[in-house]
Amino acid sequence: MTVKKKRLTILGSTGSIGVSALDVVAQHPSRFEVVALGAGSNAEVLARQIEQFHPRRVCLQSEEAAKKLKGLLPRNGVEILCGAEGMKELARTKEADSVVSAIVGAAGMEPTVAAIEAGKQICLANKETLVTAGQFVTAKVKEHGVELLPVDSEHSAIFQALQGNDIAKVRRLILTASGGPFRTWTKAQIEKATPEQALKHPNWSMGRKITIDSAGLMNKGLEVIEARWLFGLGPEKIDVYIHPQSIVHSMVEYEDSSVMAQLSVPDMKLPIAYAIAYPERVPSGLAFLTVDKMRELTFESVDHEKFPALGLAFEALRQSGSMPTVLNAANEVAVDAFLAGKIGFYGIPDVCAKVMGRHKAETLRSLAHVREADAWARECAEGLVGGKN
Repeated sequence: MTVKKKRLTILGSTGSIGVSALDVVAQHPSRFEVVALGAGSNAEVLARQIEQFHPRRVCLQSEEAAKKLKGLLPRNGVEILCGAEGMKELARTKEADSVVSAIVGAAGMEPTVAAIEAGKQICLANKETLVTAGQFVTAKVKEHGVELLPVDSEHSAIFQALQGNDIAKVRRLILTASGGPFRTWTKAQIEKATPEQALKHPNWSMGRKITIDSAGLMNKGLEVIEARWLFGLGPEKIDVYIHPQSIVHSMVEYEDSSVMAQLSVPDMKLPIAYAIAYPERVPSGLAFLTVDKMRELTFESVDHEKFPALGLAFEALRQSGSMPTVLNAANEVAVDAFLAGKIGFYGIPDVCAKVMGRHKAETLRSLAHVREADAWARECAEGLVGGKN
């Protein structure tokens, strides 16, 4: 049977998720076609991707990077866009069936919304889209009748464990976290952690921002907020446990006391392949999970004193409205400040808590309102990391 090729736009193609997605695509040339690629500023990597996958149009986030790309591809014929408006236009590319949203941070939200409004299937790796504007975005998904498929390994695991089951029968969702590089450290040791130490994740190879988030469990907190909007369950039905082996990617507990889990070796290619090929399954190129690797699977409760960021995320979700938007924006500023050596590791949740404490949650009624809350939180956080009141 001949399978119709799925035509893909990949936003964030030069990041870790984008590179893995293209690796999956390369394994199945008869199933997938790349029609558009969006990247940040890495013109050299994007040029190599263009040579291999032949997209019709591409976008870089800055005009300078776009000019550099033109110099690298003088006779290629690919349409080159740039900037925030260019990325939204790329997301609306008419020929694409599905958009892989993998731009890091809040910058990925508006291109994702543009793709939803254009009726594209969304393979969502950019968790900030639902963290910053979950209610607004899910309403858009419903309005335009599009599929929203999770790419995060934890949410993909839940999505797979829900197949053929009634969400109303779910007692709780159990997200797993590796514990990052500081799982066995004391609070005093974590307080003195350097960016180099925080970037040494034991199980996953990810970008710098998400790796820092993972080290403090902020990443897991953002995933809790994302899960609330993906699956329609409140924070009282979502739990987090440390699972150092990163083999069980998440679990779903049902009212009949059964627990369904999805297991695999820790690699993002599997959830990416599941999302872009859905509802089919295709080989992801991963090694198979052997019994030897499953002989010792352990789980631990989260130490909230060591990892206060997770509690901040649950609190932001309980207050809802604009509070998750504010948390996400403050966190992005604080992570940049930590990586620049301006604040210590615990300065990240400290800045987030202070910004949240100065904000009163409001219902988000438009993208403009989301942008306003985001901008306010960034200004407030930048004042804090810069030593201003």
